[in-house]
Amino acid sequence: MGAAIFAPCPHGCFAGILPWKKWQCKRLSPCTMRSRPLAAVPVTVYGTPGRGWDRARPRWQKGRTVVKVDFKKTLSKLYSAPTGRFAAVDVPALQFVKIDGKGDPNREPAYAQAIEWLYSVSYAMKFASKAGSGRDYVIPPLEGLWWADDPADFVSRRKHRWKWTMMIMVPDFVSRPLYDEAVTKTHGKRGEPPPETLRLESLDEGRSLQTLHVGSYDDEAPILARLHDEVMPAEGLTFAGPHHEIYLSDPRKTEPEKRKTILRQPIRKAD
Repeated sequence: MGAAIFAPCPHGCFAGILPWKKWQCKRLSPCTMRSRPLAAVPVTVYGTPGRGWDRARPRWQKGRTVVKVDFKKTLSKLYSAPTGRFAAVDVPALQFVKIDGKGDPNREPAYAQAIEWLYSVSYAMKFASKAGSGRDYVIPPLEGLWWADDPADFVSRRKHRWKWTMMIMVPDFVSRPLYDEAVTKTHGKRGEPPPETLRLESLDEGRSLQTLHVGSYDDEAPILARLHDEVMPAEGLTFAGPHHEIYLSDPRKTEPEKRKTILRQPIRKAD
């Protein structure tokens, strides 16, 4: 019969209590049980693994439960918004790994270096959390805070005058010692010191307006101009923090006209 296990298929199927050798992946043929997407499903292994276990062992560890959380689903209100209009959302305090910089992101080497460091440290924390406490998660999307000394420089896309903080959200169950360990590990792998502004820090934006922009980043200007000149003045609102972007699409794999970006602006009542 083979060893009975309770585990999701590596390709996203959901298998119940089945003998290992009869487990059929939906990529080869339909699963013997109904398939459903995997979001945050506890994975527990019972008994002695049977043949083929070694290939699956990196995903499941014997005798323990691993829960993988996708924050785009558990915090869906923060990662979704209507198109064509701004909706209000209350953003809770969250912690991020952050790096500051300035200048045109398409030209400044420091911007590309910042992105590489953010992802390297984020993945190091993710793997350490999974190995140490059994708490796994999907790395959240890249996010950015953008501003300029003259707000017109931002709306007019004078990118050489921009200032930015790029960041990736970090779950609250990831501790500072684990972050410090991840930075040290990344330093050793990359062979270069971390950026001076690399840090783990909370951000509490509170009440905000946000919309979903589908298209090129350079097409955001009219949307932001309408927010600044029409939407906020009409509601008696003013700025309570820098412009915030959440990149739901990977620009390396998505055509500019199909890229999805959350545009968020923290707000408060004008005096």
